[in-house]
Amino acid sequence: MSDKHLTYADSGVDIEKEESTIKALTSGMTYRREGLGAPLTDIGHYAGLIEFGEYALAMATDGVGSKVLIANEMKRWNTVGIDCIAMNVNDLLAIGAEPISFVDYLALEEHTDEFARQIGEGLTRGAEISKMTIVGGETATLPEIINGFDLAGTCLGMVKKDEIITGEKVQLGDVLVGIPSSGVHSNGYTLVRNIVDRSEHSYHDKFPYNPETTIGDELLIPTRIYMEVLDVIKECDVHGLAHITGSGLLKLKRVTDLGFDFTDPIEPNDIFKFLQEEGNVDELEMYRTFNMGMGFLIVLPEEDARKAAEMTGGKIVGKIVESGIRVGELEIV
Repeated sequence: MSDKHLTYADSGVDIEKEESTIKALTSGMTYRREGLGAPLTDIGHYAGLIEFGEYALAMATDGVGSKVLIANEMKRWNTVGIDCIAMNVNDLLAIGAEPISFVDYLALEEHTDEFARQIGEGLTRGAEISKMTIVGGETATLPEIINGFDLAGTCLGMVKKDEIITGEKVQLGDVLVGIPSSGVHSNGYTLVRNIVDRSEHSYHDKFPYNPETTIGDELLIPTRIYMEVLDVIKECDVHGLAHITGSGLLKLKRVTDLGFDFTDPIEPNDIFKFLQEEGNVDELEMYRTFNMGMGFLIVLPEEDARKAAEMTGGKIVGKIVESGIRVGELEIV
C-alpha cells in the first residue's frame, strides 16, 4: 500500500482543468443549423440531439481510454470493443434514445491480424447486446503518434421528441434507483494504473479478493450495457437518467440542479476495495473518480421505483433533495 493518498489529479487527470478545457473548446461553437438537423440540446448533456421530424436523432462519441494499456499488458483485446460501444450506448440511453448504428475509429502503431480479430470480436459483441449495426469506421496507421493503439467510436440513436429525457421533470421526493456496474467500466484508469504501478502487485498476479482470476483480468471486465433502461422508460414515468462515468457522482449535475441523497448506496465491487486499499485513496476521491458499484441511475416517482429496480436488477439507493450530493455522511459536493 502507498503511504501517499493517491488522487486522479496527481495521476495526470485533473477534472477541474478538463472542464476548463472543454469550456475553452466549445465557447466559440456558436453556429446552429436551422430546420432539419437543427440542435435540440446545448452541448454538455450525455448526448447531442438534432431535429429529425417526429424524431430526434441522438449522437454520442467516446473511447476506451487508457484501459487499452492494460489490454496490451495482458495481450487480450477481445473485451475493449464492448467497452467502446458501451461508453457510447449508455450515454444515448441516458437521454432515452435507442441506439441504431455505430462507427468505430481504430488508430494503431502497427498491424497484426490477431489483434484486429480480437478488436472486431468485442465490437461485434457490443453491437449485438445493443441491438444495433456497425455501419463503418476508420482504421489509421499512425506510428509517429500512437504507441500501441486507441479505440473510439460514434453512436447514432433515435427517440421520439416527446419522449426525450433530459431531467427537467426531476422533482423533490423523486426516488433514485441505482443499477450495479460490472466493475471499473472504462473510467479512471489513469489512477488505476498509477495504483497498480506503485503497489507490490502486477496485472498478472492473482486478484486477492478472487484468486481464480488475475488483477489484469478483473480490470478488463467490460463495461455493462444498460439496454434494459429502454424497457423501464416504456413502463415507468422516468424523470431523469444518469450514466455514471469519469468523475463519478460529480456528473449528476448534468441531470438536475436539485440534490441527490444516497442513503443506501450499492456496495462497491471488490475491485474498488482493492484499489482504495492499495492506493490509500480516500473515500471522497473514490466517489469523485469511479462509479463505485453503480453504473447507471434512474430518477422516478416513488410509486414506480420498486418496479424499475426489479426490471434492472437494481435497488432503491436514495432520493432527490434540495441540494448537494451525499453518500451517507460523505459530502461529494
